[in-house]
Amino acid sequence: MKPKRTILCVDDNEQSLSHRKIMLETRGYRVASYSRGEDALERFKLGGIDLVVTDMAMPGLDGSQLIAAIKHLSPHIPAILISSKVRIYDHESPADVFLARGMYAPADLLERIRLLLVRKRGPKRMQERPGQFSHRQGAA
Repeated sequence: MKPKRTILCVDDNEQSLSHRKIMLETRGYRVASYSRGEDALERFKLGGIDLVVTDMAMPGLDGSQLIAAIKHLSPHIPAILISSKVRIYDHESPADVFLARGMYAPADLLERIRLLLVRKRGPKRMQERPGQFSHRQGAA
């Protein structure tokens, strides 16, 4: 059984946060959920986070600032920024993916998460079957 990936979810809207947490947990992810960017950053510093999903507009440390702080600590961590105000989105954001709230299906979010986690981990190596020609053996 492969180890569960841990996703840091941040949203000041408790209903959105709860919905996202349940959706991810039912798909086999561990979820660390926070309603404040500052608290989420402190949790991130403890380690063990594989991906970040955050809302953009939050009081205090907003989503874009949170992602910038996380990327400063760990540039390889994939991050998804969600916003209800598309015009607010700063194209210089360090987020790997931007999703407009209400403009994507839950399946889209799950697929983006899956792809980002695969990219973080790297592609699976092809396993050779016994008796199969190997390029490492060299051709004469």
